[in-house]
Amino acid sequence: MKINIPNLLTWLRILLIPVFVTVFYLSDLTLAPHLKNLIATGVFLLASVTDWLDGYLARKLNQTSAFGAFLDPVADKLMVAAALILLVKLGRADAIIAFIIIGREITISALREWMAKIGASKSVAVSMLGKIKTTFQMLAITMLLYDEKLYGVDCQVAGSLLLYMAALLTLWSMGYYLMLAKRQLEKI
Repeated sequence: MKINIPNLLTWLRILLIPVFVTVFYLSDLTLAPHLKNLIATGVFLLASVTDWLDGYLARKLNQTSAFGAFLDPVADKLMVAAALILLVKLGRADAIIAFIIIGREITISALREWMAKIGASKSVAVSMLGKIKTTFQMLAITMLLYDEKLYGVDCQVAGSLLLYMAALLTLWSMGYYLMLAKRQLEKI
């Protein structure tokens, strides 16, 4: 494994997951609910920024690696899954929506791994649709974690709406990636 700034940022994102989860398991006497929301939102935002930054730096500094290409999406999926599970537990997100999003991530990750093994990974490379889906997901989760009004916007309502839109984009992008892999899937 190459130790470089992009890989370190990816590892940081993974290490932030237990910090993120622990915040919500502290008692309200230890940390007021408002502060739990604020800290968890900050940690999630930091993780989201490092997701963008590690990819940018890997390309800019020419520090891409096979390990980084593997670990980066794993870190993203783990953080999103942890956040969605917590939001369901807190009653801020529907379990079916969390299932759709997490299920899609597992399905497409498995598809990409299989396509890579047969030498066809380029046909299911990340698309603009996938990037738009991720943006909606990150905004929705951030707002649902914050769970308060921000500049007159009810983050719970706006976050829920964005999460439903993210779920629709999730299904659409999954269909898109499956269509890209259709020729290979028909050979099975």
